[in-house]
Amino acid sequence: MDRSNRTSPPVGFILLGLSAHPKLEKTLFVLILLMYLVILLGNGVLILVTILDSRLDTPMYFFLGNLSFLDICYTTSSVPLILDSFLTPRKTISFSACAVQMFLSFAMGATECVLLGTMAFDRYVAICNPLRYPIVMSKAVYVPMAAGSWAAGSTSAMVQTSLAMQLPFCGDNVINHFTCEILAVLKLTCADISINIISMAMANVIFLGIPVLFIFFSYVFIIATILKIPSGEGRKKAFSTCSAHLTVVVIFYGTILFMYGKPKSKDPLGADKQDLADKLTSLFYGVVTPMLNPIIYSLRNKDVKAAMRNLVTQKRFTW
Repeated sequence: MDRSNRTSPPVGFILLGLSAHPKLEKTLFVLILLMYLVILLGNGVLILVTILDSRLDTPMYFFLGNLSFLDICYTTSSVPLILDSFLTPRKTISFSACAVQMFLSFAMGATECVLLGTMAFDRYVAICNPLRYPIVMSKAVYVPMAAGSWAAGSTSAMVQTSLAMQLPFCGDNVINHFTCEILAVLKLTCADISINIISMAMANVIFLGIPVLFIFFSYVFIIATILKIPSGEGRKKAFSTCSAHLTVVVIFYGTILFMYGKPKSKDPLGADKQDLADKLTSLFYGVVTPMLNPIIYSLRNKDVKAAMRNLVTQKRFTW
């Protein structure tokens, strides 16, 4: 490879996004902006009620507050950049900003995987060992569990981002994506990326495979315990305590499987359509799940709805 065609590090990148579909960009700008505002409002209210309402001072709602804060951070790391790209003719991003954006999105995604696993453990202890729940899930336990989720996700993101951004980049600096998605960035390198592939494969096992197995076996024991409850009302009440978390898990991992598990078209004529479909799927994955999480927990949780009503009532009297 000619050294004159290399820039390491490059001055910046050009984000291709939906440049070939300007009319679609205008429509998506309004839609994504509205969804982003719903994410900020919904998750912000959930964080507020878990902090202000003493009845929600439990491990489950502490994890829920962390999940809401994570969703705000995850979308804020990418959505403003995407919205700006819809309005800007030349969609550029500096090398350092690209590295920061890649780190944040990777860190938030990995942290959410671990956090969903810790929430499954919380529900397992609450339903399968209710008498020991206050001891097993004490504050000295669940706070380090949440902190560990953030630390693990951030460490993995730091490793992946460092490995990717240290590579030499060749000539073309156009990223065929809305953001600095790591796989799209690696396509621009002119060096062996086998270490990056191995590192990402290990990260997928740790942050996707292990949490999925942990959640699966947790719910096997949870369901087995619920089925042993003699009364129908008791079974319904027990299941309601974990139904919101299970719904969020199904949506989160189901979307990931849909994105990366579907077969690629071999028809060259359909390549552009598939590329557009992949971009739109990735775009909505980044905003739909964080938008649905507070809605799911609000609709399926009496304590959260009661806390929200109390918050609104207090504000009304204050005014």
